[in-house]
Amino acid sequence: MKIINPDTVIKPMSSYAQGVVHAAGGERIVVSGQLGVLPDGTVEEGLEAQMERAWTNVLNVMAAAGFEVTHMTRATIYVTVPGQVLVYRKVRDKMLNGHLCANTYLEIAGLAGPDFLVEIEEEAVRG
Repeated sequence: MKIINPDTVIKPMSSYAQGVVHAAGGERIVVSGQLGVLPDGTVEEGLEAQMERAWTNVLNVMAAAGFEVTHMTRATIYVTVPGQVLVYRKVRDKMLNGHLCANTYLEIAGLAGPDFLVEIEEEAVRG
């Protein structure tokens, strides 16, 4: 996998890649949107806790298929609490442990239920 951050576009404002190149011949996983919900159905309290749990859930789905964080190529993040991009960046950087991937962060009106504050979708490629 090759990270692309060319000088011809604005430098990323945090730890993400403007583009990611990967060989088309590998295996790909697309992870459905993951919420800040524990396996027993308990919704985590607060945005930061939900972000951490959503990332944990993404990484657990990847691991179940034999993928590692270093295989991650793209993430899309939906947040219902405006103005929290700095909190998101802190959590993302902690959870991805320095790995860069393409990122899109969106502030939206709502998710599938009023208690859900964040949802994270992800794609990864290996091989």
